[in-house]
Amino acid sequence: MLLRPDRTPSWQAADDDRPLLSPRTVTAALSSAVTFVIALVMLFLTPPYAVQSPGPTVDTIGELEEGTPLITVEGTDTYPTDGSLLLTTVSTRGGPGFPVTAVQVIGGWLSGTTTVVPREVAFDPEQTREEVQQESTLQMSSSQTNAAVAALTELGQDVPTELRVAGTAPHGASHGLLEEGDLLVSIAPAGDAPTELTSFAVLSEVLAHTPPGSAVTLGVERAGEGTEVEVVTQDDGEGGSLLGVMIAPEVDLPFEVEFAIENIGGPSAGLMLALGIIDILTPGSLTGGQDVAGTGTVDLAGDVGPIGGIQQKMAGALRDGADWFLAPVENCDEVVGAVPDGLEVIAVDTVGDAVAALEAVAQGSTTDLPRCPAG
Repeated sequence: MLLRPDRTPSWQAADDDRPLLSPRTVTAALSSAVTFVIALVMLFLTPPYAVQSPGPTVDTIGELEEGTPLITVEGTDTYPTDGSLLLTTVSTRGGPGFPVTAVQVIGGWLSGTTTVVPREVAFDPEQTREEVQQESTLQMSSSQTNAAVAALTELGQDVPTELRVAGTAPHGASHGLLEEGDLLVSIAPAGDAPTELTSFAVLSEVLAHTPPGSAVTLGVERAGEGTEVEVVTQDDGEGGSLLGVMIAPEVDLPFEVEFAIENIGGPSAGLMLALGIIDILTPGSLTGGQDVAGTGTVDLAGDVGPIGGIQQKMAGALRDGADWFLAPVENCDEVVGAVPDGLEVIAVDTVGDAVAALEAVAQGSTTDLPRCPAG
């Protein structure tokens, strides 16, 4: 191609001193680079928060995917069930070994069913991942035993029980004083005569009337020998005391009750497990074919205790088809104003309350069922 000397090709700059990149181009490039770096930091940053979201639900009177019943009772008469009794869970990230990113935290803030809390609210900052998992597993094991005893007690059966120590909370009152395997025989608050511990209900009753910070003497059988252990109690939040001990009761059930639960920990399944056992052991359908979800710890005496993440559990219940939800009375402050549209919430304080509520649901007589009071 021949060019005339006085003409500049269209693809060649007329001014050889013009910069190759304009200020606008440089600014755009720098902005893009900074944005990319910020995005990478947000992707991998682990902020000091925990994110709680609705977890899966499991039907305690149903079967797992492989066809295994979640609850199996052998050695006595059982009856067909109908409807569902869903135990609810919370998926919590942000603890030891389960970090969250800034993106997940921001997503939690924007979500209507997810809660973001400071990490120390959801987890003990001094616990390791292994300690968290171990405690959660022990709590689930204990809740299964409690559920079986509470269910049979509700049905009028006597269940002899020994209180065996399964472990102590890392920073609990009994840590370093009681040992795994210890058998709790008696308890004596300062100045009182020893009370024989024939059941968990007896222990709960004594502690409920013992002011926090009290010195109590525990009669303990350790390795076949009797000894005494003095523990200064902690506050249970209601004017009573805690020992900070996890109990693995040794119970003499009149028949075999087994649970096929995997990848779920903690104590909050107790209520729904107890109701599942009662439904299996009684003629007819406890729910009348209704889909009912719920949550709550259960002790050996059948008392229903509060749990965490109830708003996420209500959301998960509605998501999975429940029409009714059983909530511990002590969680009412978190329930009021947070009930999802389409879900009816009933407040319960004992396993007996829950059974009565289910019977009312089955009969369609729900007008007078207790609800969480507003305000």
